[in-house]
Amino acid sequence: MSKTQVTTIEEFETIVSTNDHFLLIKHSLTCPISGNAFEEYENFTKEMDYPTYYLYVQDARPLSNYIAETFAVKHESPQALLFENGKVKWHASHWDITKSSLKQAIEN
Repeated sequence: MSKTQVTTIEEFETIVSTNDHFLLIKHSLTCPISGNAFEEYENFTKEMDYPTYYLYVQDARPLSNYIAETFAVKHESPQALLFENGKVKWHASHWDITKSSLKQAIEN
């Protein structure tokens, strides 16, 4: 399934209200660990049919902060968040973001 970049709070709120479930990745463009996690995410999207979104922290700081505050999940970068029914069901950061961990999260 394709991945879609989200940049604004309004876009994100629409995603939450129109999707029962989706995966979101917060990615830092300057961090090598984040680069590795984003590569794992891209490999995941090539094999799994699941709605996914991503944001670049440097380009969407207000959105990244909004998500952390609204869903009470401390901001980290990189960070993967699995949303179900408008709530964060699972999240991981840094080296814990792998293709297999993402796959396992959506299957549980």
